[in-house]
Amino acid sequence: MKFVILACALMVAAPLSAQTAPAPAPVVATAMLTIDSPIEALVADPKAKMIVDTNFPGMTAHPAYDQFKGMSVKQLQPMSQGVI
Repeated sequence: MKFVILACALMVAAPLSAQTAPAPAPVVATAMLTIDSPIEALVADPKAKMIVDTNFPGMTAHPAYDQFKGMSVKQLQPMSQGVI
């Protein structure tokens, strides 16, 4: 279920907070992040990091983070014992 939530959240183009902002920030072309993006790329983007931290608290503080940060969420899912 969390896998589906993360996938849907990553596809959202604008954060909810941008809907209430008085003036939109300039659009900067960036690569689209997906569940196939490396986890370290997700946490490097502030919006995606917020989604990762919300759905998988403590992931970046995990003792084995350096070992799996190059993997995508999709690759990590079978090894997550049902967490993802």
